[in-house]
Amino acid sequence: MLKALRVATIVGLALSTPMGPALAATATGNMTVRLTIQAECKIQTASDLDFGTAGVIAANIDQASNIGVQCTTGQTYNVGLSAGAGASATTAVRKMTGPSAATVNYALYRDAARTQLWGVTIGTDTVAGTGNGDVQKLTVYGRVPPQVTPAAGVYSDTVAITVTY
Repeated sequence: MLKALRVATIVGLALSTPMGPALAATATGNMTVRLTIQAECKIQTASDLDFGTAGVIAANIDQASNIGVQCTTGQTYNVGLSAGAGASATTAVRKMTGPSAATVNYALYRDAARTQLWGVTIGTDTVAGTGNGDVQKLTVYGRVPPQVTPAAGVYSDTVAITVTY
């Protein structure tokens, strides 16, 4: 009985001893998360336009290549192609240069029928588009027309691509 009384006293003391304050209160707050997207366009890819190997240039030699343009969704843009680096080249008659500064004439077009030259004048001879956030493929149609064939060798040119947005 004495043992039961001691246990009851200990339990009674434990129950009457004040506990620390209850931890049921909370506090809340907020943080701002931000990203500013600016209007932008980039040239992601530009494949070489390779007319292959030819002997006498007696007929049109047609080939095509691609330009990959990526712009912010909703951003309008225009893609222009320069006349190239060939001496006296224009956007109507571009020139690949080879041995002894000899040249081969060629042209770049916006359409598969090769009737719309591709140049640098916005609203006249560039390709317009609106970005969708993904890479958009533009096809460049090239043609080497029949002409007096220069000496054998490798002929090349470099055309600058400009995206205006």
